Amino acid sequence: MSIESSNAARQGYQWCRGLAQSHYENFPVASRLLPGRLRDPVTAIYAFARTADDIADEGDVSGERRLHRLNEMEIALDAVETGRKIDSALFQALADTINRYQLPVNLFRDLLSAFRQDVSKTRYTNFAEIMDYCRRSANPVGRLILYLTGQASEGKLVMSDAVCSSLQLINFVQDIDRDYRQKHRIYIPLDEMQQFAVSEEDIEQRRNSPRVKQLVHFQIQRAAELLSSGTPLGRQTRGRFGLELRTIILGGSRILEKLRQQDNLFDRPRLNSADRMGIIWSAFKQGIRLI
Repeated sequence: MSIESSNAARQGYQWCRGLAQSHYENFPVASRLLPGRLRDPVTAIYAFARTADDIADEGDVSGERRLHRLNEMEIALDAVETGRKIDSALFQALADTINRYQLPVNLFRDLLSAFRQDVSKTRYTNFAEIMDYCRRSANPVGRLILYLTGQASEGKLVMSDAVCSSLQLINFVQDIDRDYRQKHRIYIPLDEMQQFAVSEEDIEQRRNSPRVKQLVHFQIQRAAELLSSGTPLGRQTRGRFGLELRTIILGGSRILEKLRQQDNLFDRPRLNSADRMGIIWSAFKQGIRLI
């Protein structure tokens, strides 16, 4: 790598770190639990996904304009794949990460596909449609991290998909109100809303009725089961990366607990400092058992 390319990548990573630090996330992004060599690549992956997600969610911008900007991101991704130079801090960092770790570029295209869908699709007929969205919106990130660490075995990829899909489902449940009011989206399957006799008006009016509670708790239970099926991934992975994985999985479990316990189904639970300390301590204890 030339000095010019190295400097561009370094500046790109700095931009990605700034973006990550400016967004609140319940689940850690490139935290200090990760090995130092992985923090910048993970931050570049996060910055790509975050940027595309923010474009898709720009409600005051026309859908046509948002799709155009997402298409521009795909053109830049094509340039990275073919080795062409691109004047973008994000893609300078991403190019370095993709080339250095030989990451599958199609996983980034899957992310863009999901965010394009967010521009035009606001309702989901059934759970199969939800899972197809998760396959493209969440699972690619977990797979990319496994490729970064050289651990992308078939078994671990399957468990990673379970964890990432579960975390996406958890976000859907904790953001029911925000998704509806800010984006006019409902990520609960329409056939399940009908099954529990819950209407869109119930969501609009933030009704904490027994029917809504049953529907929401059904979503929580399914997310918990999916998270549990992927939990062995953290327990099978040693070192600081394993610690990071266990922290993310335990964080998801803690959010699920808060969702089960809260009285107002439309509030968004957050992890406080006590939660985070407990999660990290539990992740350490699980790691000790691996030794």
